[in-house]
Amino acid sequence: QLQASGGGLVQAGGSLRLSCAASGSTFTSYIMGWFRQAPEKEREFLAAISWSGGSTRYADSVKGRFTISRDNAKKTSYLQMNSLKAEDTAVYFCAASRTSWSEFGSWGQGTLVTVSS
Repeated sequence: QLQASGGGLVQAGGSLRLSCAASGSTFTSYIMGWFRQAPEKEREFLAAISWSGGSTRYADSVKGRFTISRDNAKKTSYLQMNSLKAEDTAVYFCAASRTSWSEFGSWGQGTLVTVSS
């Protein structure tokens, strides 16, 4: 199970850090990812990180502003979001994948991020 948290209301230009806490003993073997879905838009991939943390991937829309990380001892992944814009307003989801960078089979419940302009 995945539990996302850390969303809230922030002004444009501000920062937030989202957390995704995982249960289970196999967290360290999963690729972790972050996605978001804005109203009336499709779900969008944001970032992913390998089990070791040694490899990361980002969508162009967030590259340079968002940073994904993980702490395997705490079974938690993070998404640090800086320089937030109004268009970053969305529900943010974390997800896990055993083998693929593009197919995530386990999902958290989502946390709402609202950026006021």
